[in-house]
Amino acid sequence: MARRKKIYEGKAKTLFEGPEPGTIVQYFKDDATAFNAEKQDVIEGKGVLNNMLSEYFMQGLTQIGVPNHFIRRINMREQLVRACEIVPLEVIVRNFAAGSMAQRLGIEEGTQLPRPVVEYCLKDDKLGDPLVSEEHIAAFGWASQQDMDDILSLALRVNDFLSGVMFGVGIKLVDFKIEVGRVYEGDFMRLIVADEISPDSCRLWDMETGEKLDKDVFRRDLGSLTDAYSEVARRLGVMPKGATPMKPTLIN
Repeated sequence: MARRKKIYEGKAKTLFEGPEPGTIVQYFKDDATAFNAEKQDVIEGKGVLNNMLSEYFMQGLTQIGVPNHFIRRINMREQLVRACEIVPLEVIVRNFAAGSMAQRLGIEEGTQLPRPVVEYCLKDDKLGDPLVSEEHIAAFGWASQQDMDDILSLALRVNDFLSGVMFGVGIKLVDFKIEVGRVYEGDFMRLIVADEISPDSCRLWDMETGEKLDKDVFRRDLGSLTDAYSEVARRLGVMPKGATPMKPTLIN
């Protein structure tokens, strides 16, 4: 598919105009960043793995009726997605204390929370994506109360789905973040899951060993990021044993 005009380039993905109105081509890069891009590297094969895994998760959400932007995979690094207006929030769902939550609240990392905790951060790299409350969101008009009710429902449904999928392959879903977009159908607006779902946006720990299988491997210099992501893909059956991100032999 010939690429059209580039419309956005982020830290991990580049977006191009899609072949039909209302579509976007989402290209997954090999760039890895952490600590608001203070740490950067290029990890060969990372974009291929994230494309494969995000496709897998988005298709799973579609099958259980959770609306999302995914249309189809185009090639090893690109997928066709529905254009939407991104709500300027990162929606974080936490099942166990880890990362910034453990630091903020002085909770030992790995502590199971009594129930899933949903947090919101303002999408603004210059400000470091600060944590915001529903009061901030309402006061500044980033989302309506109905939007927030729908976002919460979407986030918890995604959590139920991902937790079950990961549990089935011996992986603990510690936390994850999603983005949500608005799509318009005539006068009707609805919210859908957008961006990506991959080990870049989740914390995934092996249930027996506690081994990290997510971007903390890069953040904390714990080993090979592609090995960690490949292990997730193999357990889920997305990539067969013996395949590599450069020659992954995708399973359709």
